[in-house]
Amino acid sequence: MGKLTICDHPLIQHKLTHIRDKQTNTKNFRELVDEVATMMAYEITRNLPLEPAPVSTPVADAVGKVIAGRKLGLVPVLRAGLGMVDGILKLIPAAKVGHIGLYRDPDTLSPVEYYVNLPTDATERLLVVVDPMLATGGSACAAVQTLKDRGCTQIVLMCLIAAPEGVKAVQDKHPDVDIFVAAVDEKLNEHGYIVPGLGDAGDRMFGTK
Repeated sequence: MGKLTICDHPLIQHKLTHIRDKQTNTKNFRELVDEVATMMAYEITRNLPLEPAPVSTPVADAVGKVIAGRKLGLVPVLRAGLGMVDGILKLIPAAKVGHIGLYRDPDTLSPVEYYVNLPTDATERLLVVVDPMLATGGSACAAVQTLKDRGCTQIVLMCLIAAPEGVKAVQDKHPDVDIFVAAVDEKLNEHGYIVPGLGDAGDRMFGTK
């Protein structure tokens, strides 16, 4: 079963509370999401392999450690996932970025794919699927399946908040995928929104509602 990691660092939880606040304006919402994404990237990269590397300090020669050549890729789910990419790139500037476009049918709540563009070497990379909300899990499962259908095998999922239903859906359909979130909320409501959640992340991020 894929591991569920809740990134409960005090700074992440502090900023997440302000992200949830309906009084937070678009500018501040966007900045907070960016900051939390940077901090969550520390957790995602915690277990990257290291290898020894010689280094000459101003005092003496030494042996340090560097990341052992593992390549990363970010795959935001459009459109809300875009708001987390720059924050991660601040920490991992060499990561390549692909995109998966999905929208949720308002009647069936099922994801509909409309766009896919991945790095040419995506199959060689650890891919981080990025989406602020893990609600029903439909979009996340579809995005992961899109990557697997194209031969990608190293995949993790990164979200701000999740509903238990969404976590279960991903773990049931993709038990090999680790999930990183800042919080797991209470439930979904009858409209498929996370409760208490933070509203529609895309609308709040881009000021479209």
